[in-house]
Amino acid sequence: MRYVSSRGQAAELGFADVLLAGLADDGGLYVPATWPVLPDLTGLHDYADIAAAVIAPYVAPDLSSDTLSALCHDAASAFRHPAVVPLVQIDERQWLLELFHGPTLAFKDLALQLVGRMFDHVLAERGQRITIVGATSGDTGSAAIDAVKDCENIDIVILYPAGRTSDVQRRQMTTVDSPNVHTIAIEGNFDDCQDLVKAMFGDTEFRDQLQLSAVNSINWARVMAQIVYYASASQTFAEAPTFCVPTGNFGNILSGWIARRTGAPIHDFIVASNSNDILTRLINDGEMSIRDVIPTLSPSMDIQVSSNFERLLFEMNRRDGGLTAEQLGRFRTSGRLQLEADQRADFIDGSFRAAKFDDEQTLDEIGTVYADTGLLIDPHTATGTAAARALGGDRPVITLSTAHPAKFPDAVERGTGVRPPLPAHLSDLFERPERTHQLPNDLATVQGFVRSVARVIA
Repeated sequence: MRYVSSRGQAAELGFADVLLAGLADDGGLYVPATWPVLPDLTGLHDYADIAAAVIAPYVAPDLSSDTLSALCHDAASAFRHPAVVPLVQIDERQWLLELFHGPTLAFKDLALQLVGRMFDHVLAERGQRITIVGATSGDTGSAAIDAVKDCENIDIVILYPAGRTSDVQRRQMTTVDSPNVHTIAIEGNFDDCQDLVKAMFGDTEFRDQLQLSAVNSINWARVMAQIVYYASASQTFAEAPTFCVPTGNFGNILSGWIARRTGAPIHDFIVASNSNDILTRLINDGEMSIRDVIPTLSPSMDIQVSSNFERLLFEMNRRDGGLTAEQLGRFRTSGRLQLEADQRADFIDGSFRAAKFDDEQTLDEIGTVYADTGLLIDPHTATGTAAARALGGDRPVITLSTAHPAKFPDAVERGTGVRPPLPAHLSDLFERPERTHQLPNDLATVQGFVRSVARVIA
């Protein structure tokens, strides 16, 4: 498998180089040069075996079948549920796919527990070390930190928006006492954090000196690993299901689109947004336009620049990287991107539907699901079940339950009167000392900090 940049100017790379690079040299995002066919999963029931089968075409020949299988099984062992991603029925036509049974209680664990092991394997083989720099709106940071903490060949620096994550999300990052882990509270929002990360990758000298790499969903390996649970869950039903996905950055739902593009029996997708509804407006109105970020009860979706949409836009442009780069440049300048009629007809209509829900509606939905089923759901999942209820129709709808309710106990308690407890392995989280740094939204200042903590091989 070879990989190309969505902006058309970077050299083709193999999987291992794409894994370590994260962002392409031209500022684009890597995608496979050709889409493989999803393998036959008949007879496979173990999640790790399904993962190895789905991922194999994307990593050959850089990872052997035996190596990939061992990495997938080792990653799956970090999850508390034997099914890894259990399906839970909540009414006649609706299911929850619980993606929060990993060590940090969020769906990001499913990709990052595997990606962290891939990093370790490739770096050990090459005798290299890297500095991971990432931005998080709440969950990616803790999942990435857990996946690479104490790795000898990796330093990790995570940027998060000061005061805009839940207390649990923040403490899962700031209480990790490992010498290779560093966190920065940025005075700004998530998009500011993401822009700082992209700017660091765009500084070629800085990037090369510190051997920067990424764990955000700009890294293809993240998107690749998430294809697995769509492929796995879609096999469960005789009728092709709809997937309803709470999303702000488009990476999770893009993995579903790829699963369907390569052969998974999926009917369509529902995008669930909070008040930061750039994706809902894009799908319903055909226009992506930036507005101010509104802090909500579902902070992981408090995003107004959905960076992973670039990969789908590349497909919409018939893989014309120059056109994609031009459109994104105009979007950054004007804050607006208008889809063409043929793009909507070929890629949006029949594939995506969307709905938005504000905090009051989210709390109502948390209460409704609890009253009807006895299940506690987090506010991100609640936007999904609300969208599924509004748009689902007659076929099976699988809503991705992206975070454990205990990550957002205040919101869950407001919706239900019940405060969800943390699982046993995190029961002392609020007693652990925090270790973080607060910095302004200033590139030079942040680069100076990253340079000071990166243990680069001379």
